Amino acid sequence: MNNVNIAMMMDLYELTMANGYFLQESARSRVAFDVFYRRNPDDGGYAIFAGLEQIIDYLTELHFNPEDIAYLRNLSMFDEKFLEYLECFRFKGDVYAFPEGTVMYPNEPVITVVADLVEAQIIETELLAQVNHQSLIATKARRIVRAAEGRPVSDFGARRAHNNDAAVYGARAAYIGGVTGTATVLAGQKFGIPVGGTMAHSWVMYYKDELTAFRKFAEVYPHNCILLVDTYDVLHEGLPNAIKVFQEMKERGVEMTNYGIRIDSGDLAYLTRESRKMLDSAGFETARIVISNSLDEFTIHSILRQGGEVSSFGVGERLITARSEPVFGAVYKLAAVEENGVMTPRIKLSETIEKITNPGLKDVYRIYDEKGKAIADLITMAGEEVNVKDAYYYVDQEKPWKKLFFQNCTAKKLQIPVIKGGQRQFPQKPTEEIAHYVKEQLENEIWEEEQRFENPHKHYLDMSPAYYQVKMDMLDDKNATP
Repeated sequence: MNNVNIAMMMDLYELTMANGYFLQESARSRVAFDVFYRRNPDDGGYAIFAGLEQIIDYLTELHFNPEDIAYLRNLSMFDEKFLEYLECFRFKGDVYAFPEGTVMYPNEPVITVVADLVEAQIIETELLAQVNHQSLIATKARRIVRAAEGRPVSDFGARRAHNNDAAVYGARAAYIGGVTGTATVLAGQKFGIPVGGTMAHSWVMYYKDELTAFRKFAEVYPHNCILLVDTYDVLHEGLPNAIKVFQEMKERGVEMTNYGIRIDSGDLAYLTRESRKMLDSAGFETARIVISNSLDEFTIHSILRQGGEVSSFGVGERLITARSEPVFGAVYKLAAVEENGVMTPRIKLSETIEKITNPGLKDVYRIYDEKGKAIADLITMAGEEVNVKDAYYYVDQEKPWKKLFFQNCTAKKLQIPVIKGGQRQFPQKPTEEIAHYVKEQLENEIWEEEQRFENPHKHYLDMSPAYYQVKMDMLDDKNATP
């Protein structure tokens, strides 16, 4: 699979439609597509946008190899002139997006692609794959980090991820979401994420007894000595043996900078409480207690509520697979088509109200109160002036009859140009910078009420009167009786 061109990462219907558009001479028609999602994972109050850097890389490098063209030709589905077009294909469109790491909410366009029809059509699958996966894992990671109440959380998920890419990009997304490091070496190398790890049960089982195993490990890693104590019996064997090794290290004059135990099974709340007592009684009050084993925000919350004494968490399968809700659900919908030089709105209707799209080119603003807290997001016509310092009338689309105003507020436009004419518009951002941006928003801008796990406050998505009227006019027109 290493030699497969990522350009071929698409659903077949993208190519069949593109071939049809090309034959109808529609390939050069300018269109706009929006990427958005309809509900937050785990019934949370928000999600975290991740995957943008990989999308930018994909679009700026997108091309088809001779092997790709040969494969498509062998399918006997595509016109030869269309295949010749693909041989020289490059993405030359524009992309506008929220900065990666932005806290986002349902039904607002986090990415807008403005490009020729064929260009915009064939990139759908890869865009959604990146947004859906990384946004899901980043959001799950933030929930887990919140449950840990300030204690470090590390990604331990690679071996349970759905494949190598899911492990590596999942580790990236988890770091964006707030974990402090990863056990996945390739993710550390590729994205500058701190890596960490100690031993597995096999290390202990290899030696003739547990005490020997611990001593051998301490000889090799005296300054990073986290001993796995649950291979046989935590409280009666593992922990006493660990304490004996720590005492021997202390007597040798080893500087005890990073040492402690890890527990990977059993009643973690009880075992950590008892372990803390034993460690403290032996004079090792600074020893760390690390736990792992099928953790997520719910089990972590439960362990801490039961008085678990935990220094840090290693979280694997339930993070890297977002086990509680493993589908994010972002979609890619046509929003506008250029007609006579003007981008004309398009709307998708449905009997399911939530699936009716927001048409046309538009801007999205985040509205902040005088204290800098985000009180709503606002959709407007593209280029529409927004002055929320004075009394600004807006429409709550769920209660359009109410007369509502923003006043003494500030507005920040969320979408920025990330690709223009096929060219990246800013240097690649370090993953650490994106992670810091997430942390800063959640600590300073986003209400605590939106971050709680149960019945979070709903973030409002409002509309300018002009934009709301355009949407209503389109709905009226589509539903007009002949």
